[in-house]
Amino acid sequence: MTHALTAGGLVELAVLERSGLEESRHLGAAVVVGPDGDVLRMLGDGDALVYGRSSLKLFQAIAVLRAGVALAGVQLVLATASHAGTPRHVAVVRELLSAAGLGEDALQCPLDWPLDGASRSAATEPLRVTMNCSGKHAAFLLACVTNGWPIETYLDPEHPLQHRIRSTVEEFTGQPVGHVGVDGCGAPVFATTLRGLATAVGRVSGGPDASAILLREAVLENPWAIDGPGRPNTVVSEQLGLICKGGAEGVIVMGARDGTAVALKSVDGSSRATTLIGLVLLASVGAVPGDEAARVARLTTERVLGGGIPVGELRASALVRDTTGQA
Repeated sequence: MTHALTAGGLVELAVLERSGLEESRHLGAAVVVGPDGDVLRMLGDGDALVYGRSSLKLFQAIAVLRAGVALAGVQLVLATASHAGTPRHVAVVRELLSAAGLGEDALQCPLDWPLDGASRSAATEPLRVTMNCSGKHAAFLLACVTNGWPIETYLDPEHPLQHRIRSTVEEFTGQPVGHVGVDGCGAPVFATTLRGLATAVGRVSGGPDASAILLREAVLENPWAIDGPGRPNTVVSEQLGLICKGGAEGVIVMGARDGTAVALKSVDGSSRATTLIGLVLLASVGAVPGDEAARVARLTTERVLGGGIPVGELRASALVRDTTGQA
């Protein structure tokens, strides 16, 4: 399991049509697993290595819990969030830092503006605490303080916390980590296969692990915190009760309570179609009612407009929509 996703391992996942002409296409790969971990659908090379990016925050948060940090509720959700930087989100991040006895200068994520439009307009400068990964970093710091680990090197792949995170990823995916890189926030990012990533997410959304149960219940009780009001991950969790976690470069994972899960990557790096594709794939195997998947997809998918009027659509490809379950 050492090869990267290449052009030969791609299939068409979504198509954008404008005024009757297919204008753009999203290529990539996807894997759907059932509650027992068996592969139900594999589209493209699901055994190629990809960076899970922020979808790995689920396992980073579980590693923090297992390190003895007593997180629950919104604080736990912020540990796994790619948050929008609203005042409500930032207040929880500051609570985590306060629990660690640290200030915002201890965060080693980059300075950034809030993702939420109103919060960005109100901001006067980019801050570390408004960076979308700041909750994860604050939870990392709290784990270090709890265990007496050094805080200055908490992002080093050889740090005790990062070793725990890596072992957690390997446990949930059932596969060894294939490659280690640096994520956009500066944390180590572990490459896995889409097959392994889907398996791991199913174990979070429907498995018996105590930390996974605590995490999924916190997310589903506080879906606003994992992303932001009106934002795709939050809407999917609110409306369908799924664990939904997008990542940079066109990655997304979704998991149902029975353990059915999907992991996919749009190889162009765009997230424009990923929520739509994930919902249609889960509907194709019966994990989500088709009408409900379509309704939530309409809430979370970019409209194709011309002069402010709908002139087309972004739709899942025929292969993705295949209800026979055959890849």
